[in-house]
Amino acid sequence: MSHGTDLDGVVPADLGKALATLADAAAGVTGFLATLPEPAARTPEQRAEAAAALDAARDLRTRFMDRHAGEVYDRLTDGRTVHLRIAELVEAAAAAFPGLVPGADLLAEDRARPQAAKEGHEIDQGVFLRGVLRSPVAGPHLLDAMLRPTPRALRLLPRFSGTGVVDTGSVLLERRDGVAHLTMVREDCLNAEDDRQVDDMETAVDLALLDPAVQVAVLRGGVMTHPRYRGRRVFSSGINLKSLHAGDISLVNFLLRRELGYISKIQRGLLAGGAGTWKARTVEKPWVAAVDTFAIGGGTQLLLVFDHVIAASDAYLSLPAAKEGIVPGVANFRLGRVAGARLARQVVLGGRRIQAAEPDARLLVDDVVEPGEVGAAVERAAEALKAPAVVPNRRMLNLAEEPAEAFRAYMAEFALQQALRLYAQDVIEKVGRFGGGS
Repeated sequence: MSHGTDLDGVVPADLGKALATLADAAAGVTGFLATLPEPAARTPEQRAEAAAALDAARDLRTRFMDRHAGEVYDRLTDGRTVHLRIAELVEAAAAAFPGLVPGADLLAEDRARPQAAKEGHEIDQGVFLRGVLRSPVAGPHLLDAMLRPTPRALRLLPRFSGTGVVDTGSVLLERRDGVAHLTMVREDCLNAEDDRQVDDMETAVDLALLDPAVQVAVLRGGVMTHPRYRGRRVFSSGINLKSLHAGDISLVNFLLRRELGYISKIQRGLLAGGAGTWKARTVEKPWVAAVDTFAIGGGTQLLLVFDHVIAASDAYLSLPAAKEGIVPGVANFRLGRVAGARLARQVVLGGRRIQAAEPDARLLVDDVVEPGEVGAAVERAAEALKAPAVVPNRRMLNLAEEPAEAFRAYMAEFALQQALRLYAQDVIEKVGRFGGGS
């Protein structure tokens, strides 16, 4: 098989020549793929040929980013004077540097297909973002860009400041007595996360951090209408596997935005600018999580960045990474520190479920109370976290426990490994079982 371009040469040191080499190679691979049937209709031999062509192109892109990530990022951000979020960054890169990341047309074609029928162009976004995040110049700047408030949150801030209530659709945000209560209200899917919920969560987190009347924030699941859990609160059932099967879970706007956006803002605070920034770069507040019924997958991942976690005695926690076949966010980075290496491997690799009432749950949960007492426990925890010294001390704890450089290194590799997992055959076969029914 030949895809029309020799990809074995060394990436030129000159950026212009390197870009020309990359564009020529990418065009050759795109042309070759166009001669094949759509991914789902290919024979095993054609799939192997397509994989070989894509692998060669991705190897070239990796070597290109290893050499030129800083220069590329500086061009896209006007010498790091413009703060582009990851979605804006990949879009700008596609327009400015043909062949580096897939353009809107290729992504739209893939987006219209179920996961099993996609070409996997998001993997090229993973290659690009790994290169950016690995760069000691570009990586920290991108992390900072993702800590800035979203335009949607800035638009909604006057309403929230004035009324103390904003309903984003997936999250109901209410301020009461200096406490921002974020209630996840996706009754249709037991608070399973998708692109929409990530956007709504980041908006709510931004508003809680931006509003000076908020001292503490609380996250809890709402009351469900699902037949199995009708009338009960549920914290989170993790990633929406039906959406993943349908091809509606994106690498950039879900899997990466989630970690670099609202979860990082809970952990590190918001880069809001303004007076007083010489004292601290970010606006931080204490966070309480209350787990009713269960926290599965992404729900358990969330708990690892909260300052105080309350669980009902009949609740459980799990990270079913082995079952789903994907990487459980930043849990692989944080869980060992919080719960120890052995328990982390049992949970992540072995799928161990932790019951709130068992002793090991105390490594992940601060208070275990009877189901009817969760609300009162939340009130007590929130009141205790209003103490003036809490914020500076949480800032120092987080600095010691999770240095920004270590987080950046993890996220660089996560950007690629999670992209590869999205298109792995075992994942496609597993999520195929969630194509229908409830």
